[in-house]
Amino acid sequence: MKSLNRREALVFSAVTGGLLLMTPTGAFANAGDAMKTMEEFTGGKPVGDSKLIALEMPEIAENGNTVPLAISVESPMTPDSYVKRVIIISEGNPRPEVATFNFSPLSGVAEASTRMRLAKTQNVIAIAELSDGSLHMAKRQVKVTIGGCGG
Repeated sequence: MKSLNRREALVFSAVTGGLLLMTPTGAFANAGDAMKTMEEFTGGKPVGDSKLIALEMPEIAENGNTVPLAISVESPMTPDSYVKRVIIISEGNPRPEVATFNFSPLSGVAEASTRMRLAKTQNVIAIAELSDGSLHMAKRQVKVTIGGCGG
C-alpha cells in the first residue's frame, strides 16, 4: 500500500471537499418548512386575513432574482397600539423566511420595502404581530416567468 505524500494529500482533500460542497443540500423547497416558520413566528396563535396589511408585489415577475416587495400595516403607532414585527415568508423557496421587520412606536409608520428572490411561482405571505398580541396576515401569489414567457 502506497502512502500519500503531503502534496497528494492536499490535492485529495481539496477534491473531496469540493465534491461535498457541490452536493445539493436544501436546494429544494419543502411545503412543511413554510408552515413550520409560520408556527414558530405565531406561537400557534390563530392568524386571520386582514385588511390592515398592504402587501405590494407584482402579479407577474419576469425576473425571479429581484422581485420588489413593499409592506405597510395600518396602525396609530402609539405606545398603546403599534406594530411589533412583520415576517415575510415565501412558500416555495428553500429558505421560507425572507425577512423580519421590527417596529416600535418611534418608527412612526409600519412600512418597509425590499427585493427578494423567488425560485418559482409561489405565494408570499406577510404576518404582522401587533402590540396587543393579535396576528394579521396577507398573502399574494407571484408568477415567476423566465424571459417573460408565462409561467
